This record gives sequence, C-alpha cells and structure tokens, in this order.
Amino acid sequence: MENMGNTLTQLLPLIVLIAIFYLLIIRPQQTQAKKHREMVAALDKGDKIVTSGGFIVEIVKREEEFFMVRLNDDTIVKLAKDYVARKFEQ
Repeated sequence: MENMGNTLTQLLPLIVLIAIFYLLIIRPQQTQAKKHREMVAALDKGDKIVTSGGFIVEIVKREEEFFMVRLNDDTIVKLAKDYVARKFEQ
C-alpha cells in the first residue's frame, strides 16, 4: 500500500506538468486553428484576403483545395487554402 502512494506522489508533478502544458499550449493552438478553418470556409468570391506571403488579393473562384485569386487586373493565380493568413478588412 505504501508503494502505491509513493508511486502516486512521484507521478503527480508529471501529471500537473502535462495538464499545464495542455492548457497553456495545446488547447489555445487548437482553438486558433479551428477559428482559422472556419474563417477560410466562410470566404467567398469577392472577398479580399492577405496571403501568408503578404499579398492582398481578391478571391475570384472557390475550388476544393484552392482559391483562384486576382493579383491585379491581368493576373489570376491559384492559391492553396493553407496559405490564407486572414481576411482583409479595410
């Protein structure tokens, strides 16, 4: 019985450390990723976005994995949805 209590007191700091790590690092990251996925899913034609490269572009068409975006009047390119940083608000 004494051995089980000794093992528990040895594992308690590790359990507390894992709980703190989860609450301070993993959980906020998951929340931020979920908000980003929801934001990307809500984007539609005509919305302006900022890419992770810093370009401000306008969405021309949605596709399964990509957005067709307009860089300027003559240039339309494909952009992977993973590279959308945020929606551009003026």
